[in-house]
Amino acid sequence: MLRILLTAIFSLLSSLPVWAQDQSRAILVLDASGSMWGQIDGVAKITIAQNVVGDLLTTLPENQLLGLMAYGHRRKGDCSDIELLLEPTASRTDIAARVNALTPRGKTPMTDAVIAAAEALRFTEEKATVILVSDGIETCNPNVCEAARALEQTGVDFTAHVIGFDVSNPEAIAQMQCLAEETGGTFRTASSAEELSDALQAVAEPEPAPVPVQVTFQAVDGDGGPVIDNDLVWTIGTDAAGILFENEMAGQLSADLLPGSGRVEVLRVTDEATAEAMFTVGAQNMTVTLVLPTFLPPATLEAPESAPAGSLVPVRWTGPDGDGDYITSADIDMGDGEYHHYTYTRDSADNTLMLRLPPDPGPVEIRYILDDGGKVLARRVIEVTPLDITFDAPDTAIAGSTIPVGWSGPDYDGDYLSIAEIGQN
Repeated sequence: MLRILLTAIFSLLSSLPVWAQDQSRAILVLDASGSMWGQIDGVAKITIAQNVVGDLLTTLPENQLLGLMAYGHRRKGDCSDIELLLEPTASRTDIAARVNALTPRGKTPMTDAVIAAAEALRFTEEKATVILVSDGIETCNPNVCEAARALEQTGVDFTAHVIGFDVSNPEAIAQMQCLAEETGGTFRTASSAEELSDALQAVAEPEPAPVPVQVTFQAVDGDGGPVIDNDLVWTIGTDAAGILFENEMAGQLSADLLPGSGRVEVLRVTDEATAEAMFTVGAQNMTVTLVLPTFLPPATLEAPESAPAGSLVPVRWTGPDGDGDYITSADIDMGDGEYHHYTYTRDSADNTLMLRLPPDPGPVEIRYILDDGGKVLARRVIEVTPLDITFDAPDTAIAGSTIPVGWSGPDYDGDYLSIAEIGQN
């Protein structure tokens, strides 16, 4: 049993490989309640624990910081009998001496002891780890799981690992397991060599170091559009590595990144359109795609401020002049694909074409329409003025006769005079 408990504690400590890197602090909370006088194979459990901790201290690297807390070691029946014996800066010799001086006497306030250890480690400000070794059921704080959840929620990075030492009470096991699981820790039992061997095999192996994966960053021209391969400026950073690329000119970028979160921004030089996104790196190679607004080539339109209804007006334009590009006249509330009249840009001379206006007076929009996607590249409002049309004809005439009609009007090609019954179209 001595070897089993030693291995259990050592495996929990060795499962914290970051200690060797950033000296994360931990406190060992040792049960010194009256039940620790119970025996295993004729040896008191407190004696086994003292020997185990002594052996453990000889195997820990010096840069692993460990403190010591105990409960139930001073007074009987006192749930407040919890004492921080040594800060995590204590020497191995001091820890061994304090452990060997423990005399089991009192209750098992293990939950409050874990809370006290967390507070001693300033768990709301720093990463904190507590390792609890206990042989019995909680006798003071009935809300073990609730307390564990509170520690997890308020801590920066709090973890409680729990070892149940010679525990068979199902309620006690459930309490210990909840305390560990709710804080992201592990729960192990030291009750049989066979069961513990399997558990220790799993935790004894060091956690594999994070493996970087290839992350490719690209941008597309509009949702579902083609990948853009030039004239992009990237800024990319991750929580772990900081800024990786800043104002980097490239079509696409790739980097080997460790798992974690990051942020990417991209700017298209041609029109200064931007996009940004958060991303999370997992265990597999991945591509992060940002969607930029569809690029629209520049275009301009020049036309008179006003013109009569139905007239042809000169429109001067600049633009891509695609084979199917065209210019329309449309009511302002018409959709981009709707119009009264149109003329292809290819049918103009010196970038000037004649465009027919609608017959009704009011504001009208002249639009440059891109053939590829039907996007409007430019707009120009022109005021359509009413026509001044007059007639001069006799008041009466003989049926079927020809009468003289005097008129004034725009005289557009295709204009004509007609005689119709009132109400006819």
